[in-house]
Amino acid sequence: MNNSEKILDDKKYNKLIVILSVAIPIAVAILFGVKIPNVEPLSFLPPIYATINGLTAIILVIALIAIKNKNIVLHENLMTTAIWCSVVFLVMYVAYHMTSDSTKFGGEGVVKYIYYFILITHILLSIIVIPFVLITYVRAITNNIEKHKKIAKITFPLWFYVAVSGVIVYIMISPYYA
Repeated sequence: MNNSEKILDDKKYNKLIVILSVAIPIAVAILFGVKIPNVEPLSFLPPIYATINGLTAIILVIALIAIKNKNIVLHENLMTTAIWCSVVFLVMYVAYHMTSDSTKFGGEGVVKYIYYFILITHILLSIIVIPFVLITYVRAITNNIEKHKKIAKITFPLWFYVAVSGVIVYIMISPYYA
């Protein structure tokens, strides 16, 4: 495959990347506001999806180590797993919020400001990272490795922060769950 074919392969995914990058946050926002009546709250989900976030962070680090050691197959498998972990997290997160009221943070003072800073940056970056993950993944599967490496240097820290901050948000709010 020559370089122009790689670029063509990249471009054929652009519409899908844009659609998913817009549709996912909108769908989550809409579903976040939907409450399913007469359904038992799925209150057991937050520690599970927080664990999935932590697992995603670990997988990302191991995948980075794998590629630095030129273990391409392991890297590919780990990155695919990280994407699936993020999808499973998202499904559980939405399911929880469709069956449960939001938990209010009860901390005070400087801890409250730290919590909200982490929460807001987590939410904003979780939206921003979507196209980065998709573009990075497409560049890998289309074998556009040089461009993949360039964007992966941006995607990794964003995605890692989102995964780790998700765990921190859970730990900080968990004492206030009903």
